[in-house]
Amino acid sequence: MIDIIADYALPFLVILTILVFVHEWGHYFVARRNGVRVEAFAIGFGPELFGWNAKSGTRWKFCAIPLGGYVKMFGDADPASAGAVDDDGLSEDERRVSFHHKSLAARSAIVAAGPLANFIFAILVLAGLYMIEGRPYAPAVVDAVLENSAAERAGLQVEDRIVSADGTEISRFSDLSRIVFERPGEPIVLEVERSGVMRELTVTPDQVTETDRFGNEISFGRLGVQSNQMTVEKLDPLNAVLTATAETGSIIKQTLDAVGEMLIGVRGTEELGGPLRIAEMSGTVAQSGLVMTLWFTAVLSINLGLINLFPVPILDGGHLMFYALEAVRGRPLGERAQEWASIAGLSMVVMLMLFVTWNDLMRFDIVGYIGSFIG
Repeated sequence: MIDIIADYALPFLVILTILVFVHEWGHYFVARRNGVRVEAFAIGFGPELFGWNAKSGTRWKFCAIPLGGYVKMFGDADPASAGAVDDDGLSEDERRVSFHHKSLAARSAIVAAGPLANFIFAILVLAGLYMIEGRPYAPAVVDAVLENSAAERAGLQVEDRIVSADGTEISRFSDLSRIVFERPGEPIVLEVERSGVMRELTVTPDQVTETDRFGNEISFGRLGVQSNQMTVEKLDPLNAVLTATAETGSIIKQTLDAVGEMLIGVRGTEELGGPLRIAEMSGTVAQSGLVMTLWFTAVLSINLGLINLFPVPILDGGHLMFYALEAVRGRPLGERAQEWASIAGLSMVVMLMLFVTWNDLMRFDIVGYIGSFIG
């Protein structure tokens, strides 16, 4: 049990605490810059374990249930800012520091600052890794040509360096793979360097059709070459930030694509994981070293920011949805409507948490493990 706590629970709680702090600090920072009084900055929920009071009047505290956090602003009747306004008997000075009496733009900025802080944090972590450790990639050099493949028919040979494809510069093997994947059966003009001499080859990727586990046929292009080399490139600060930003955008797109595929039924929901699976992954990457741990933390930060932007009431995205409606209507939704929306949003979040927790239980066969004791 001690080993499990040290290897899995502790890394999970450390990573989660860092990400929650980053997220809530985003809200806190922008709120303070907009003159909002912040009453509490909490890591975790439930009873307070320990804390301290800042000169600004904010109570900084750690709570008993370390699975989240919140920033409670002056004027909120609850920590979630779920449309509840506690402004009975407020003086003019108190209204000036109340969250709900700030402009629509200020409130929107405060709410959006949490997810944005997660994205910025991920970019900084990835950029730091690219500058210090470097970014690994496979150069576009052919190490093997498969028999009876499109590459063999086109005349590609081992040690060929692919410079461009239809005029698009190719520096990494992944650049070529992406182009080939999207163009089955279409001729592609490759510029190839062979023994110091440049030449052009026209290759037509084979069309490969595979059936996924749901019976859907997927067609894609295959060239039939392999690259087994791996190069690590250290980036300067500017290129590191630009590359990290592009990587963050790519992870966001991949996540949204996966969610969309789950919603339309072409992808299984068994991939969704809850706290147990995240704890398992946290422990695994922690044992793999600092670099992998930092990379995992950055990816988790991106996903935390993205999830919070989903238009579900009680999440940041739900608040932003309300503010968008307020901008269109010229006035906020009624308090009753916001309350019912918040109840619906909370119900959705609870059901999702129950679902991913059930996935975790099935993944680790905890039900069978408990049943072995009962039987």
